Amino acid sequence: MNQNHTVKEELKTGILTSSGKITAEIVFKNGKIVDVLSHRIIEGDIAVSNGFIAGIGEYKGKSEIDLKGRYIIPGLIDAHVHMESSHVTPERYAEAVVPHGTTTVIADPHEIANVLGSEGIRYMIDSSKNIPLKVYFMIPSCVPATSFEHAGAVLEAEDISALMGDERVLGLGELMDYPSVVSAAESVLDKILTAAARGKLIDGHAPMLFGNDLSAYAAAGVRTDHECSTVDEMLDRLSRGMYVLLREGSAAQNLKTLLKGVTPENSRRCAFCTDDRQPDDLLTLGHIDNHLRIAVKNGIDPVTAVQMATINAAECYKLDRTGAVAPGFRADFAVVDNLQDFNVLETFVGGEKAAEKGIALFGKEKNGSIKGIGAINVKKFSPDQFNLFLETERARVISLESMSLFTPLAVRTVSRDHNGFFKVNPDSDIVKLAVVERHHGTGNIAVGLVENYGLKGGAIASSYAHDSHNIIVAGDNNEDMYTAVQELIRVNGGITMAAKGKVLDTLKLPIAGIMSDLPLTEVRNKIKDMHAAAFDLLKINRGIDPFMTLSFLSLPVIPELKLTDRGLFNVKEFRFVDAAVREN
Repeated sequence: MNQNHTVKEELKTGILTSSGKITAEIVFKNGKIVDVLSHRIIEGDIAVSNGFIAGIGEYKGKSEIDLKGRYIIPGLIDAHVHMESSHVTPERYAEAVVPHGTTTVIADPHEIANVLGSEGIRYMIDSSKNIPLKVYFMIPSCVPATSFEHAGAVLEAEDISALMGDERVLGLGELMDYPSVVSAAESVLDKILTAAARGKLIDGHAPMLFGNDLSAYAAAGVRTDHECSTVDEMLDRLSRGMYVLLREGSAAQNLKTLLKGVTPENSRRCAFCTDDRQPDDLLTLGHIDNHLRIAVKNGIDPVTAVQMATINAAECYKLDRTGAVAPGFRADFAVVDNLQDFNVLETFVGGEKAAEKGIALFGKEKNGSIKGIGAINVKKFSPDQFNLFLETERARVISLESMSLFTPLAVRTVSRDHNGFFKVNPDSDIVKLAVVERHHGTGNIAVGLVENYGLKGGAIASSYAHDSHNIIVAGDNNEDMYTAVQELIRVNGGITMAAKGKVLDTLKLPIAGIMSDLPLTEVRNKIKDMHAAAFDLLKINRGIDPFMTLSFLSLPVIPELKLTDRGLFNVKEFRFVDAAVREN
């Protein structure tokens, strides 16, 4: 039987099922359906045929499921996520989020691309085949994110074009290098045109961009932005025709603030995303179901909230037959107890039960393979390379704020030893921060200062460090910083802590130095234990996530002061600066 005949037969079966002329494969009865297309709640049987909803009304099925008056919502959609931030593979990620009602994600494999380039992206695409979670991809546009750091790979327009043909690739990932977009740089224009030529979409990333520059950014074809942190930013983007993806991640939590700007008039241009969410948050707070709870608690109409979690994202990314419980749509939906708590009781994918009572009902499939997964290449160095010479006692310091990726530039008076090197003052919350290049063995090591991290008596290091994923390490002494970095070299990547010259604990991330093949629960438990040690033994500020916060301190596209392997970088001024502040 050829493919065309099979498709024709499926269409015929669907039509006859819809009209009631033949008995449906499965019928879901006695449910309250959240109709996101007309903003109401309706009642009726849901008939399913070949994985799609054949009809809503009165139906008989070969198999009938009584929903006992519970609510049915479309499968939830994460409009923008870096799955790598969960530290597990796509297969393991699906096991975690499908029980929370998520059936579709728009993934940007930016993290692994910065380590392994096209090979890493293809690994993510292959690994996400044949699993209940529908994973679509946006091809990273900024690898490296900027020219101010060393990444593991470079993706040019021709590399991006070669990946655009996959049916699950929707377009070009977040354009973080917005100054190049606004200035119409040739290299960025080539990438934009690569997507446009195929009718593909373009994601944005433009914090604190306003006025004519924002208009230029939108005019370039950028469709979304997930970096809004204020209502003004959100409204500016909506008025320029962009979708705003309201983010609630682990390090950046903007949802409550942005919900204040959501109105009945603009809500259909708003969707939900996590961007980056760590294992413990996924397993305790949930996924997009957590956004629903927060939205309703903060005054958003429940049906509007469900629209933002489903059909809005589907329409934004032009996902045909996805995002609603209606005839012709994929039979992806979740059964919840009420429209306030949104406790997910069951998740159905293609009409088949994929999760129940928080447990995935499918096993891990190994679909992808990757070469060179131990991607740690650090040139030999000595502990004294973590010394920071300062010409004056006034220094630029990266300042941390609770639950924010924004890191203000602070100027502080610091202590120096007799050679002019920075010296930790026990009465001050300022410690050293270093980035060690780990892809090409360049020997680059940059050192700066960070405050409000709270670290005392040791060091924390990670090979998961946005966006280039070099090794980042914070510490109050060279020896522990060196010990921590050497541990990551030994295990081919991960997160580790050291004190008094010894390793306290390590989470191994052998896949590109950023992911593990272990179940999410095991990764969560390891991180949870390490969190406790970080807070109790190393005195990390309890207002921040010790590891996720650290991972963003090398990201030179979010203001204000960051550190790359090439030096201290002022994002607002887009230039490198010295740690020392020289007197005029």
